[in-house]
Amino acid sequence: MQRIEVRAASASYDVVVEAGLLEHAHEHIGPLAEGRRLFVIADEGALGVQGERLARGLAGLDVTMLPVALGEERKRLGAVEELALRMHAAGADRKAIVVAFGGGIAGDIGGFVAASYMRGVDVIQIPTTLLAQVDASIGGKTGVNLASGKNLVGAFHQPRLVLIDPESLNTLPEREYRAGLNEVLKAGVIWSRDFFDFLVRERAAILAREPEPIERILAEAVRIKADVVAADEREGHIRRILNYGHTLGHGLEAETDYRLLLHGEAVAWGMIAAGRLGERIGVTPSEDRREIEDAIRSYGTIPPLEGISPEAVAGRVAGDKKTIGGKAHFVLAERIGKVIVRDDVPHDDVVEATREALAAVAPEPVE
Repeated sequence: MQRIEVRAASASYDVVVEAGLLEHAHEHIGPLAEGRRLFVIADEGALGVQGERLARGLAGLDVTMLPVALGEERKRLGAVEELALRMHAAGADRKAIVVAFGGGIAGDIGGFVAASYMRGVDVIQIPTTLLAQVDASIGGKTGVNLASGKNLVGAFHQPRLVLIDPESLNTLPEREYRAGLNEVLKAGVIWSRDFFDFLVRERAAILAREPEPIERILAEAVRIKADVVAADEREGHIRRILNYGHTLGHGLEAETDYRLLLHGEAVAWGMIAAGRLGERIGVTPSEDRREIEDAIRSYGTIPPLEGISPEAVAGRVAGDKKTIGGKAHFVLAERIGKVIVRDDVPHDDVVEATREALAAVAPEPVE
């Protein structure tokens, strides 16, 4: 078992990483839930493969299950209202604890319900996908999409506890698993050359889902995010580096109506675009750009991107929440393990880097 403490300005909490943790979750949740009710906002897909393990893990606790069908198209304010109504009908009061169970969408929606229900109740995150385990469940960001952009409505609401069971990845479809690995690669690019090199070196074992390297990459990615969140809880400065690959990646997601790519695939493409952009404006050395791109390709492919306008994708950046005062902020790698944030990138370079990145992706998707 590995326990990592997240020390945010507003709250400190533990992230526990342990194989088999899901089936004895009550040992960790029980002390927080004494005399309180749990309302489990659970992705129906995750319940289908992990529901029996979750039931054993929550045995003996006062639990109300709120299963919900989730996807990017459902990550909207309507889903938040629906779940809040269901909680209220079930008698949830200010002592209620929301448990968000599933992937990143479940964590984002469950966290936002907790942040807003009766002006805020506690939330426990139990992420079941790789992307959610290393990114979405940690740091307190919650929110939903608008038609015009991703995560434009939300709140910062730190969890009381995060429980990560690497064994939940055993049933994850190959495409989703590889998509999540892009967020792990991101952690290496923004923070640690050694971690990036480990990911490249141990690629075969990681893709084979061998327990030892999987637990290591989970714990290391969590530590990196915990360090960044501790330094900047509300994305005032350094936390922006976590958006590496996301600015143009979100633009591509919005331009394709959130239907073509998994989020991790959009981040992978966004990292390729960020590398091309950084190289164009003299920030990212060509060798580092190639290493990053080669690592992304080695871990998985991106669905074919045909008939997509680079101008349209680049134009989406203006509506992104990372655009402040009319200036788009781009996270660019000065080298692997160190990135900077730039708000002075010429729009023409953004368009051309987008064009290059759209042309650069592999032609076949992972099934």
